Amino acid sequence: MDSIVVGQKNVPLLFVENHRARRYVLRVRPDGTARVTIPRRGSCGAAREFAEKNVEWIDRQLQRFTARPIEDRAWRIGSRILFRGELVTIAHGPDGKTSIVFADQSVKVGQIDQDCRSAIEHHLRRLAAVELPSRVFHYAQLNGLKVQRVSVRNQKSRWGSCSRRGTVSLNWRLIQAPQFVADYIILHEIMHLRQMNHSPKFWREVESVCPGFREAERWLKAHFSLLR
Repeated sequence: MDSIVVGQKNVPLLFVENHRARRYVLRVRPDGTARVTIPRRGSCGAAREFAEKNVEWIDRQLQRFTARPIEDRAWRIGSRILFRGELVTIAHGPDGKTSIVFADQSVKVGQIDQDCRSAIEHHLRRLAAVELPSRVFHYAQLNGLKVQRVSVRNQKSRWGSCSRRGTVSLNWRLIQAPQFVADYIILHEIMHLRQMNHSPKFWREVESVCPGFREAERWLKAHFSLLR
C-alpha cells in the first residue's frame, strides 16, 4: 500500500477505482487510512497528487478522529444491535453458557462474558448469503432482467454494486436493514442493467420499480456508520 506524509507521520493511501465516479474523492477512515476514489480514465498517479494537494485537510480529519472518545464496538450481553431494521437486545441463550440470542436468532459463542461481535457478524453474514441472492433473482425475473451471479461481501464503503456482465454484489450488512431498504438496494443495482450510470433516466427507472426509494435513501444515510 502506498503512503503519504502528513505532519510528521506516514498515512497509508488506499486507491479504489470506481468507473461510475465522475471525480477524485478523498476520505479519511477511522483506522487512519486515506482512501482516494479514482474515476473512469483516472490514474493512481493523479490520485496521489490529489491527496498531496489536500494534506492539510487530511491532517484535520485525523485530528478529529484522535479527539473523539474511543467507541466501544464490542457486542456483549445487553448490547442492542440492528437486525432487520429493528434494535434488538443480545441476551443469554437457554443454557446461559455457550450461546446468545437476539430476536429469533441463536448463536454459539466461545466466551459468553466477552465480545460476541465476531460470532454474531459471522452468523449475520451467513444469513445474508442465503437470503439476499434469492431476492435479487426474484426481482430480476420480475423485471425481465438477466443477473449472472450474486455475491455477498464485506464491503466497507458501499451497500452494493452491479457490473456490466450482470454480477451483483451486496453488502452483508443489509441483513441489518429494514426489508424495504434491502429491496431498494437490490432494485437500484439491477436497474443498472438498463442504465449503467446515475443519469436522470436511471433514477426514473429506479422510481418506476421502487416509488419509496427516497425514504430508503434517508435510512441508508442515517445508518451509514454500519459500514465500518
